[in-house]
Amino acid sequence: MTSPFEYAPAPESRGVVDIAPNYGLFIDGEFTDAADGKVFKTVSPSTEEVLSEIAQAGEADVDRAVKAARKAFEKWSALPGSERAKYLFRIARIIQERSRELAVLETLDNGKPIKETRDADLPLVAAHFFYYAGWADKLDHAGYGANPRPLGVAGQVIPWNFPLLMLAWKIAPALATGNTVVLKPAETTPLSALFFADVCRQAGLPKGVVNILPGYGDAGAALVAHPDVNKVAFTGSTAVGKQIARTVAGTDKKVTLELGGKGANIVFDDAPLDQAVEGIVNGIFFNQGQVCCAGSRLLVQESIQDELLDSLKRRLSTLRLGDPLDKNTDIGAINSEEQLARITSLVAQGEAEGAERWTAACDLPEAGYWFAPTLFTNVTQAHTIARDEVFGPVLSVLTFRTPDEAVAKANNSQYGLSAGIWTEKGSRILAVANKLRAGVVWANTFNKFDPTSPFGGYKESGFGREGGRHGLEAYLDVR
Repeated sequence: MTSPFEYAPAPESRGVVDIAPNYGLFIDGEFTDAADGKVFKTVSPSTEEVLSEIAQAGEADVDRAVKAARKAFEKWSALPGSERAKYLFRIARIIQERSRELAVLETLDNGKPIKETRDADLPLVAAHFFYYAGWADKLDHAGYGANPRPLGVAGQVIPWNFPLLMLAWKIAPALATGNTVVLKPAETTPLSALFFADVCRQAGLPKGVVNILPGYGDAGAALVAHPDVNKVAFTGSTAVGKQIARTVAGTDKKVTLELGGKGANIVFDDAPLDQAVEGIVNGIFFNQGQVCCAGSRLLVQESIQDELLDSLKRRLSTLRLGDPLDKNTDIGAINSEEQLARITSLVAQGEAEGAERWTAACDLPEAGYWFAPTLFTNVTQAHTIARDEVFGPVLSVLTFRTPDEAVAKANNSQYGLSAGIWTEKGSRILAVANKLRAGVVWANTFNKFDPTSPFGGYKESGFGREGGRHGLEAYLDVR
């Protein structure tokens, strides 16, 4: 029987964004071919349609871009902070003006639902540029000494899960502090970074201040290793983060690494369960669980396990999976065939190790890369799915009896990026949060971000902080 509350299709118009058949590298204010002429295709994960052909950066292109950034650094760093701020304010306003176009583009290239790119990603992107524009002429008062100086050229490598937002997290503080940038976007999501290059030109940003190099891992490795790069910022996997740490060891490069996570979402027996269920869903199924700080481990107090799981399964059964451009869609496509294969493999391993799988009933589209919302019960801390980062819409459920046990289980991870606490007792929130070894702890909410607040992790989740006043330090010479 059809529910009277079924949603009618509400597709966003694809016509608001004009994607060219090919794009070059953005070096010294101009789009240019790769030195060796190599190209690659970027594909829409929801349809497997080729969106565009992209120039593929190599080592020679990295060298060109770094030289352009070094040349631009002399004049850019000499500008008064108030002048640099004008450019950042301009970029922020242009992003707001083009937000619908950029949201559709991000959804096409990444696969996430349009309501997430429209309502979460793009407002945060603009907010970061506005926020750091405000800091540009106030660096003397940031707490890092009088007249702090920029470092030089920043080499930045960003992931595919939040392409434009991660770009903003890195470029905004770099420019505000007087550095120039060479940025490599992920090979599966290069389009929004290339559109941002056009935003820079529209804002009149001087040539060479921002350079964009789409490409594969070899381009990122060449950028990190380049001798004229003063600062390395990376968001991505822990394995690549370790490679970067080895590469820069023994150099004077400043490094920020924001890596993997296995966030614990802790629900106590006095928590408001309906609110907690929404927080759990947001914590792990937002962006199909492809979030480094996802609440992928649910720690629920034993006495409310059955009640909470019944409510959670009912809620998951209402999530709508399908066309990411439909404004009603809750669960979009997995970003790539490779990532879907990883999720599928880890889920199969969870079943093989004895965990009990439950998957929401839904029809998966024939084309594209899709995975239905899934949770595992009867999970122990020894299970692979409780230890390894799945980076997909998969939740592992564990139980606890006492607050001390909850803290011990939450901290029993090689990661330390995020955690959540659900309880009505403020004293319990403070007591538990103080014991959690996580860079960000949310209380009675999850996945809430603000440009004024620092973000980063401990242990194998990386080091350094991005966002807020703390995010300035990584781009300043404070010795």
